[in-house]
Amino acid sequence: MSENGPTDRGDVVNGAGGAGEAASRDGPLRRLYHWVLGWADRPGGPAALFGIAVVESSVFPIPPDALLIPLALGRPRRAWRFAALCTVGSILGAMIGYLMGSALYETVGRPIVEFYGYSGQYAAIGDAYSRNLVIALGTAGFTPIPFKVFTIAAGGFHVPFIPFVLVTAVSRGMRFFLVAGLIRAFGDPIREFIDRYLNLLTIVFAALLIGGFVALGVFSAR
Repeated sequence: MSENGPTDRGDVVNGAGGAGEAASRDGPLRRLYHWVLGWADRPGGPAALFGIAVVESSVFPIPPDALLIPLALGRPRRAWRFAALCTVGSILGAMIGYLMGSALYETVGRPIVEFYGYSGQYAAIGDAYSRNLVIALGTAGFTPIPFKVFTIAAGGFHVPFIPFVLVTAVSRGMRFFLVAGLIRAFGDPIREFIDRYLNLLTIVFAALLIGGFVALGVFSAR
């Protein structure tokens, strides 16, 4: 993520899947972004990374990548550890989002979905889950699609819990370990590439993955 903040290219809004009302809150988002980024130089940075990964999967608008990147650049040998913290935190947060959708949708889940401007797409997310849980949740977990909306919807539509957790673990782990791997391999010069192209890279990779699933389905049906 750019040191100039989210308003330069909309990195934070896009990375967090912000849409509708959230996209217009540049001031608060900018302050939140710099607050998150500030943890990179503090002793509690890894703990903050874990906490942000937890809340980002259910409500928080800033993606943990914003802190993962500077932490991993500052201590490349711990990049895998930071990615693991992100992954575990995101799984825990996804479970919380699931609970919001299954038991607290009217009081907690619905306001979050409305805040991110996805009320009109909520039923479509349920349809996507009924068609293919792996593709729907896996794509949301790996790409800039607002993952929090999908975790809440998973609970609201009573997606099977164990498969939900497993797909979350794989998709979120792939995203965070991709970032950590790029930093371990290329160091600081990769920062600008990640800033500009991470979202595009995850979308392309997800498209290829989905294409592979579709192709396998076609061939297996013959």
